[in-house]
Amino acid sequence: MQPDLIGLEITKGELRRLTGVDPEDVFRPSILKNREKRFGFFINELIVALGFTPIIVGFIYAFIILPTLDSSIIIGVGLLVFVPLLVILLRWFWRHKSCPKSLTKLLDEVDQYHEVIQAIDINDQLASSENTQSNISDRDRVIAALQLIREDLVRALKTERILRDNKKLLANNQDLFVNNLANLQALQVSSGAGEYAQLLNQSLQIAVDVQSQIRKLQSPK
Repeated sequence: MQPDLIGLEITKGELRRLTGVDPEDVFRPSILKNREKRFGFFINELIVALGFTPIIVGFIYAFIILPTLDSSIIIGVGLLVFVPLLVILLRWFWRHKSCPKSLTKLLDEVDQYHEVIQAIDINDQLASSENTQSNISDRDRVIAALQLIREDLVRALKTERILRDNKKLLANNQDLFVNNLANLQALQVSSGAGEYAQLLNQSLQIAVDVQSQIRKLQSPK
């Protein structure tokens, strides 16, 4: 990956610092639409559930089953099957209710932003392997657009965390609502054809969505 693309990435560590939470712990319905992410999500939930199962089953068996029903292999086996399912279900509802919709939406925008970066990286690799030269001017426009979008994403994530942690701080952070949409529109490629023109249009849509989220955060509840 080219150095200018590496600098554009928003790492998991930076996301954790900006949001105050682990992005992996935020439930996002969009994950379930992607086969690879969906499989990873359910595997992770299963591992967590299996980790809690011995503790929960041991507690129930020692303090509830034995004092009332004595030893029961059938009940023990039933608990080993039932408890993981219960843990997964409870975590599902808890994460669905506890994760702010504004945060999940912004994290989805971050994913789309990274998809554009990956698409540029693929174009760079193809151009390098085929010894061809891509349209550098259009590529530079997309990179400039992504730099502005990154700034807006960081501002939006900071704003969301401020509102989540302490809404009284909002009055002292009005600069977080500034956005780069006008500057992004000025970069738009005149022709709608071409790979980089499509990527720039995709970037502009991300910028519009991020601005929409910022306005929702700014509006009084």
